[in-house]
Amino acid sequence: MISKEEFISRQHRLLSLCEPESVCVVPAAKVKTRSQNTTFPFRQDSDFWYLTGFDEPESWLLLSNHSQFSDPYRAMAFKAKDKSAEIWEGRRLGVDAGLSFFALDEGFTSEQLADVLYEWLGGHDHIYFPMHGECAATATIMEVCKTLHHAPKENLAPASLRDVSPLIHEMRVFKSSAEIAMMKAAAKISCEAHKRAMRFAHPGCYEYQIEAELHHEFAMAGARFPAYGTIVGSGENACILHYTENSDVVNDGALILIDAGAEYNGYAADITRTFPVSGKFNQPQREIYSIVLKAQKQVIDRLGPGMTLSDANSIATQIIVEGLLDIGVLTGSVSENLESQAYRQYFMHGIGHYLGLDVHDVGDHKQDGEERTLQPGMVITIEPGIYIGADAPVAQKYKGIGVRIEDNLVITATGVEVITEYVPKEIDDIEALMRKA
Repeated sequence: MISKEEFISRQHRLLSLCEPESVCVVPAAKVKTRSQNTTFPFRQDSDFWYLTGFDEPESWLLLSNHSQFSDPYRAMAFKAKDKSAEIWEGRRLGVDAGLSFFALDEGFTSEQLADVLYEWLGGHDHIYFPMHGECAATATIMEVCKTLHHAPKENLAPASLRDVSPLIHEMRVFKSSAEIAMMKAAAKISCEAHKRAMRFAHPGCYEYQIEAELHHEFAMAGARFPAYGTIVGSGENACILHYTENSDVVNDGALILIDAGAEYNGYAADITRTFPVSGKFNQPQREIYSIVLKAQKQVIDRLGPGMTLSDANSIATQIIVEGLLDIGVLTGSVSENLESQAYRQYFMHGIGHYLGLDVHDVGDHKQDGEERTLQPGMVITIEPGIYIGADAPVAQKYKGIGVRIEDNLVITATGVEVITEYVPKEIDDIEALMRKA
C-alpha cells in the first residue's frame, strides 16, 4: 500500500512546483450514470487518487503555499455524513474522521465548497486547477473568481489561472518504490489470469467465457475490476486492435489474442498473449508468432536509460520487416519497405506506452521539442504485433492471423525489469502449459 506520508509528500511536492502565493484545487471524480437511475461502478480520478488515495466521489483537495502559512496548508472537502443517504449509497468518511485520517489543517463539507473557495482564493496570486474537458472544478472556480473580481472592495481575484494537470502528470511519470510494488502485484495477478485463460480455452468455447475466466481470477485475487476493456479475439478478430465484443465462438485451429490486465489499488497491468486454442501452433502461425517474439525480445534486451520509444520501435520494425520478407508476405528489400512503410499494413501501431494509474498513462513524450528518453522509475509496455487481414494480398495460409505479445517493464539504472514474466510467451512453454491443462 501507499503510505499516508507518501501522499502528503506528493502534495508538498506539487506545491513546490507552483509559483509562490498559489492555491491548488483538485477535484475527485463524480459518479456517472449508466442508465436511468443506475450508475457505473465508481472509479476515482487518477490525479486525485495520486495525491490523496481517497476513493469517495465529489471530494476536493485544496493546497496553499501562501506566505501567511509557515508550512504548506492542506484541506479537503468531504461529502457530509448523512445517515439516510448512507443507507442507500454506502458509508461516508465525513469531515471529522477525514481531518484526522489525512492529517489536514482544515476540513469542510462539499456543500460548503463555494464559500470556502471564496475565502481561500482571495489574496492568492495564482490558482492551479484542472482545466481539461468537463472538470467539475472549472465552473465553480470561474464563478468564484468572477465574484471576487467584482467584490465591492479591492479586487481579490487571483492574477493568473493555471492548469495543474501538467505538473501532476510529470510527477506521475516516475514511480516510487511503493508504486512499483503495486504494479508488480497487478502484473502478477494478471499473469495468473492469462495462464488460467490458456488452460481453459478449448475449441467450441466462446470468447466471453474466456473473458469471464480472466475477470474471475482478477477479482478472486483482490483486483475487482480490469484496468481497461478486455480483448479476447480469436481467429480474424485478433486482427482488430481494440476488439472488445468478445462474442464469437472459438473455432478449432484458431489463434486467440488476449489483451487484458487487472487494476490493483488503482494501478494497471497491461499484458497481451497469443496462443493456439488447439494447444499447438501450426506452421504459418508459428512463423508469424516467431517474428513478433523475436522483435519483442530484441527490444527488451537492448532497452535501457537514454533510449526512446522511437528507438525501440525502429528495432522492432526492422526485425518485423526482415521476417515478413523471409516468408514472402512483403516483397522487395528491407530499405525499400522501411522507406515506403509498406509494413504498416501489418504492424500499424506504436511499440508501447507509459503505464501507471492509467493504462495509457500520462506524461509528455517530448521535452523541448525532442523525444523524451527513458529514465529509471518509468514503467512502459513493449508490444509489437503482426496482423494479416483476411483480404490481405498474401498467401492463403497467412490470412486471418493476428499476433501481439506485450509485457510491462520498469526502467532501471542498468536496463529493464520485466514484471510480467510469469506468463509464458515462448512457443514451447505455451504448448507445454496447454498440454497440462
